[in-house]
Amino acid sequence: MLEPESVVTRRNSSMKKSHFLRVAKLLQNKFSFQPMSAADLDRVVAVERLCYPHPWTAEQFLQELSNPVAQLDLLCVDGQLCGYICFWLIVGEMQILNLATAPAWRRQGVADRLLTHALEPCLGQRLDSAWLEVREGNRAAIQLYRRHGFVVEGSRPGYYRDGENALLMVRNFQEIAREL
Repeated sequence: MLEPESVVTRRNSSMKKSHFLRVAKLLQNKFSFQPMSAADLDRVVAVERLCYPHPWTAEQFLQELSNPVAQLDLLCVDGQLCGYICFWLIVGEMQILNLATAPAWRRQGVADRLLTHALEPCLGQRLDSAWLEVREGNRAAIQLYRRHGFVVEGSRPGYYRDGENALLMVRNFQEIAREL
């Protein structure tokens, strides 16, 4: 049964309004970054499960929380988890392991802000490069990484559990430092 046009219009209108309110909060800097703690585990795992077909487990996040080279940062708006990033800083390199945006916050600049937040300090820390793997079919993520200066360095055939290939992407900080 089709819904009356007025019901569909009201629903679409309220969805658009909530979308614009979320974007406005990000643009008005009503967001905050905070390091992940064990207290955040349930809500991070919940977002992880919404984002990935083979999500990290709670145990994997706990391992990263205890890893001295790992950093896990959350982006929140009014206490609501919008996304997170997990990366390692080790031997002159950054390894980006996980970047996720809660579905309600997608296409609103959350991943861009998280990536910027993680990458900006790298220039000051004299890191050589940042590396990551991304699903070959994840066009939105590939475009995001390219906007942040990453280039495809190679591929890892059958890297993901479902057999999909991964693209290996790198951003060279030394080249950027020479240009400045």
